[in-house]
Amino acid sequence: MTDASLTFRDLTLGYNSHPAVHHLNGAVKTGSLTAVVGANGSGKSTLMKGIVGVLKPMAGTCFNAKGSRIAYLPQQSELDRSFPARVIDLVSLGLWPRRGLLGRFTRDDRDQVSKALMAVGLGGFEKRPIDTLSGGQLQRALFARVLLQDAEIILLDEPFNAVDAKTVGDLIALIKRWHGEKRTVMVVIHDLDLVRRHFPETLLLARQPVAWGETIETLKPENLLRARRFDEAWHDDAPWCEPAGDDHAHDHSHDHGHDHSHRDSGPRAA
Repeated sequence: MTDASLTFRDLTLGYNSHPAVHHLNGAVKTGSLTAVVGANGSGKSTLMKGIVGVLKPMAGTCFNAKGSRIAYLPQQSELDRSFPARVIDLVSLGLWPRRGLLGRFTRDDRDQVSKALMAVGLGGFEKRPIDTLSGGQLQRALFARVLLQDAEIILLDEPFNAVDAKTVGDLIALIKRWHGEKRTVMVVIHDLDLVRRHFPETLLLARQPVAWGETIETLKPENLLRARRFDEAWHDDAPWCEPAGDDHAHDHSHDHGHDHSHRDSGPRAA
């Protein structure tokens, strides 16, 4: 696939020798908008960390074909809200890939921060301590930081958790704006109704890929049932597993005239 931002070749990721994502093959098309769904512990956040490089592969590769910049927004629970920082300090971190950690904060930078905050509905919040923000306000500030990064690939890990409906709508609109700008966006999300309404592509994980492609096909009841069965079959001390042959191959070209579902019967351990 020539027009791919990310390519996975038998990618296996995990912690302490225990795989959490097994044998992922395929490609993420440049400019696509993809939801990553699955039960808790299915490997969604692990995949995000593998793409951004926080986790090194146990096997296989994750290839950024164009060397594109990546903006990564982890779950809110990974942010220390007790740190004595203001909104402007948090959002300005989005400038460091271009300015460097010791770069001077210019008037133009301040203008960019203000515009980003206006874009997410937080105009005038620059000097507010982050520990005074509601969950929705904090997520808006984090989206403003992503805006400043101006990245070609955007990874969002559960951005709608503990967020009010109005904020969800506003953030969805911003995600669609990025999609319209031909950025590649991947979002970990639990709400399948939101996925069906707003995300053209979906990757369904249960530690291994269950289905990947057009959302209406991926979220068919039979695929969701297979994902649940896969999830129930795994356990915390799952051993290393070997590729199960061609059943795991996923030459994911987003050609919706073809069936992208995996047909293997379940996880296999060596």
